[in-house]
Amino acid sequence: MPPTLASLVHHSALKLTVRAGEDRLDVPVRWAHVSELADPVPYMEGGELLLITALKLDAEDPEAMRKYVKRLVGAGVVGLGFAVGVNYDEIPKALVDAAEREGLPLLEVPRRTPFLAISKAVSAAIAADQYRAVTAGFAAQRELTRQALNAGPEGLLTALAAQVDGWAALYDASGAVVATAPEWAGRRAARLTAEVERLRERPAPASSVVGGPDNEDRVELHSLGTGRRPRAALAVGTASALGTAERYAVHSAIALLTLTTERSRSLHAAEQRVGAAVLRMLLAGQPDHARGVAGDLYGGLLDAPFRMIVADAGGELLAGLTEAVESAAARSGEAVLVVPEGERLVVLAADGGAAVAATVEYAAAREAARAAPDQADAADDDLVVGLSAPSGPIAAAAAYKQAEQALSVARRRGRVLVEHDQLASGSVLPLLADDAVKAFADGLLRPLYEHDATGRGDLVASLRAWLSRHGQWDAAAADLGVHRHTLRYRMRRVEEILGRSLDDPDVRMELWLALKATSAE
Repeated sequence: MPPTLASLVHHSALKLTVRAGEDRLDVPVRWAHVSELADPVPYMEGGELLLITALKLDAEDPEAMRKYVKRLVGAGVVGLGFAVGVNYDEIPKALVDAAEREGLPLLEVPRRTPFLAISKAVSAAIAADQYRAVTAGFAAQRELTRQALNAGPEGLLTALAAQVDGWAALYDASGAVVATAPEWAGRRAARLTAEVERLRERPAPASSVVGGPDNEDRVELHSLGTGRRPRAALAVGTASALGTAERYAVHSAIALLTLTTERSRSLHAAEQRVGAAVLRMLLAGQPDHARGVAGDLYGGLLDAPFRMIVADAGGELLAGLTEAVESAAARSGEAVLVVPEGERLVVLAADGGAAVAATVEYAAAREAARAAPDQADAADDDLVVGLSAPSGPIAAAAAYKQAEQALSVARRRGRVLVEHDQLASGSVLPLLADDAVKAFADGLLRPLYEHDATGRGDLVASLRAWLSRHGQWDAAAADLGVHRHTLRYRMRRVEEILGRSLDDPDVRMELWLALKATSAE
């Protein structure tokens, strides 16, 4: 505790007597200052005990004393020490009354107590308080370090919450709550997600204060990490502003968590290199070798049904997707294999797991953002994701190909994400909207359209009817309202004009698709 007016009054060597403001002696004293100026306010910072002999004051003038004391209170002076036996044998009544009226503690200093003794007492008490704070800070640092080594971030948070007599929370790179201490603080920490997200947008190190006297607690937010983008964040909630010892504890926790974060970052990079090797083995058809290299790193991921995810994007979007996938997997306790490849990201994640769900959710959010009016001219490096069907280690190469095919379709359709299952369960007809397919159809059918334009028959309609009836002459002729011999003549003309035989199933297929492509326009 810093020195207070009460501690000075109870100091046996000073012999101070309280003449006014007895109910305000618990206020801290930041310094003891001697000034005989009629207006010392310009030289005050607040929190001082002002010591005077009234050498230049008319201390018996009630109006002068009222103005004098009022200025001192306005400047934040916490107490006034008046030396008796120098200029006045006792404190003038005008000054006592003014101090009582303004609630300013007034202390009588006996002649045998020099002002220097009071200054030394205040200085010694401040130094002792600072020493206690530093000692407590070092003790807190040792305890936090011990907990970080033995119990990890959760143990560190528990120790920090005890040190500050409040609560603490750790957030991951996505802004989600990773751990809290005590457990009841989880709900409070979750309410700060938006504030943490804003903090993460600022270069590290960054901090902010949320809440205050009118809220249930005061919360300090600190970013963690040494890179341009913070890797995590720490929240510390207390009933009031932190003292010196508590501040030491918070700074120690920030340093320890940053070291842990950076160490985890290095381990994460090494894990990604192992993951890249495992992925190459899977794609090469060597699942047993892949399991041997992965060991326990990916748990049962390589033995259970998984999805292959392939994503293309610019740096920021790809980093955002990586954070979303890894954070979701970490929160659910599932293994995930993430391999960055330049502007491409390959992910192997458990089918039906949190990582796949996070991918779909992130893509949906990007789709919605891209649909906004101000995003009409989206950049070419926007996110595109392909998601394979559920697969296993033996078919990993096929799953990778499925993801690439889905990604290619997503790019052509202007979609953010396409699942391979959607392609298999849907229709091939939407694919005919591709410009290359339309150009092929126009070129193939142009001679028939040019023939019909001369009024010499309706070969295109006849071909469509005949193909739709699978070459059944009577049914197709009935649909057209013509004799079957007329239809046979028209089909021979189609063969002559196109130079192709309708007996060839490939020719019939190409003509049917061409008709569908042109009718889709």
